[in-house]
Amino acid sequence: MEAYLRQWQQQCLDRQQWDAAIYVGDKLLALTNSDEDAYALAKIHFTASNYTRALSLVSRSDLLQRSAAAKYLAAHCHVKQNKHDEALELLGEKNPVHLVTQTDSARRKLQYMSNGLSSKQLGKSKLPSRVERADRSEERDHENASNIKFEAGMCYLRGLCYAKQNAFDRAKDCYKSAVRIDIQCFEAFDQLMKNSLMSPGEEWDFVDSLNFDSILADPGGVNTASEAADFTRNLYLTRLSKYSRPEEFKKAIETLSTHYHLDTNPDILLAEAEILYTNSRSAQSLAITSSILELDPYNFACLPLHLALLHSLGHTNALFALSHDLADTHPHEPCSWLAVGTYYLNTGRIPEARSYFSKASLMDPHFGPAWIGFAHTFAAEGEGDQAIAAYSTAARLFQGTHLPQLFLGMQEIALGHLTVAREYLTTAYNLCDRDPLLINELGVIAYLEDDFASAANSFKLALSISADNDAPPSQTSSTRLNLAHALRRSGRFPESLEHFDEVVRLGLRDVGVFAAKGLVLLEMDQAFEATVALHEALAISPQDPVASELLTRALGLLETVGVLTEVQEEGVNVGLERTLGEVRRGKMPRRRRMEGEGEGMDLDGAWDGGGR
Repeated sequence: MEAYLRQWQQQCLDRQQWDAAIYVGDKLLALTNSDEDAYALAKIHFTASNYTRALSLVSRSDLLQRSAAAKYLAAHCHVKQNKHDEALELLGEKNPVHLVTQTDSARRKLQYMSNGLSSKQLGKSKLPSRVERADRSEERDHENASNIKFEAGMCYLRGLCYAKQNAFDRAKDCYKSAVRIDIQCFEAFDQLMKNSLMSPGEEWDFVDSLNFDSILADPGGVNTASEAADFTRNLYLTRLSKYSRPEEFKKAIETLSTHYHLDTNPDILLAEAEILYTNSRSAQSLAITSSILELDPYNFACLPLHLALLHSLGHTNALFALSHDLADTHPHEPCSWLAVGTYYLNTGRIPEARSYFSKASLMDPHFGPAWIGFAHTFAAEGEGDQAIAAYSTAARLFQGTHLPQLFLGMQEIALGHLTVAREYLTTAYNLCDRDPLLINELGVIAYLEDDFASAANSFKLALSISADNDAPPSQTSSTRLNLAHALRRSGRFPESLEHFDEVVRLGLRDVGVFAAKGLVLLEMDQAFEATVALHEALAISPQDPVASELLTRALGLLETVGVLTEVQEEGVNVGLERTLGEVRRGKMPRRRRMEGEGEGMDLDGAWDGGGR
């Protein structure tokens, strides 16, 4: 009868008929009264979201003390019910660090086991500071393989509880211990990456410290285990920050795409889109995220990046359609209201955008994009103090990313607090030293402090990094313009003029650009060329006072300076004499209309002022 009931129960599970499986499992447990059947029935209740009933089943007798699996399931039930204090009380605050493996599995190191705290926290903690010495490798060998995975899972749950208490340092330690104990505990690794709990350098150091050789592959020899280790490491590399060690990242992507044919996998495509976005290649990145969402319209891992790209490229209609769809189909997802807020921000309806970003952050207080968007709405309205408060919250929640610190620095620059801005930007630089926008902002501070040589060096470094990233030149026009101004203030006028010309060539036709170019030309005693540049400035903004004043000065210089050189004047005289001779011989009409580029020129070749 037991075999019959187990078969019946499994058939129900295969059809996702949870109530039927619970009904049959209850009869099976009544027949056997075994711990295994109690645990199996508790798992079905957990799958059916009956967390209280699952907890009561695994709490029978002393099952929690005898079974790591039951203890993990009970703690998970508490977490699902948002009873994080109860879960932490059940789990305890000590991580089983004696189960951690080293990258060199042959070495036997004596390691310390503490209360799951860092050395600084250990000194401040009121918990017993019991320190034991243990041989990790030998103790791990004595553990059952499945128990090791459940111990790693309990470290992950412990991290979730600490994160809910805003104890992010302790949560990070728990997540790291979980992955070190069980390399395949991806949930913990995912929490570390998506919440930016480590800086780019720390992420790479952490992955380098992992012992991927501890992965137990299917029977097939050493080669199979080695291949599984390399495959898993490459997968994890695609989740790391794209600002550090790009060569290894590209190598991992290439291996997964060609050797394992994962080139169309959404996670691999998303990693490629992220590196393109990091390199300011927004159009190519958007093409990839769009292809991902065509196959999986509700891929919530991809949506924040896709929304950022739509906003940066000004695709308002696409934002409207996407946000409307998400709000209808997934109203309980924070990303849905992030999409709505992004649409309103893109259309300039700031109060509405702020309300929806706030709604997303309330649904998930650890949702980084919502906090950044919320802060952007204050910055857009010039509310500096409130923007700084919101960016500061994001910086506290996401300590491993440099973006909140960068935005804080930019906001302080706008308020004129250069010393505070430099502190924020220096902190961001210590987290990530390869972001062109960050280096550009450091150059802006140097410029405002009249340190033009340092400013020019920063702008050049930003342009160099952008070139290394194959960023399109149009994305660097603002930095190049800043460089041109820094060179102008340094008195390096020929170099400055080259960069102003390049900025114009890239399509930045602004009155300020042409006015600055005219000023450089005046400093180089090229009054006629300055006049031309200043006329272009006034053609864009006829009432601009700076361009008007500079033009007056340039025209004053032209009164005492010949427009044409002696050679040019001789050429014009020869041309006029030839034309006059042809007219006298009757070969040409006496008058002709000047066409093409000669429009607006008198016969002596002088410019008539363009009709101004």
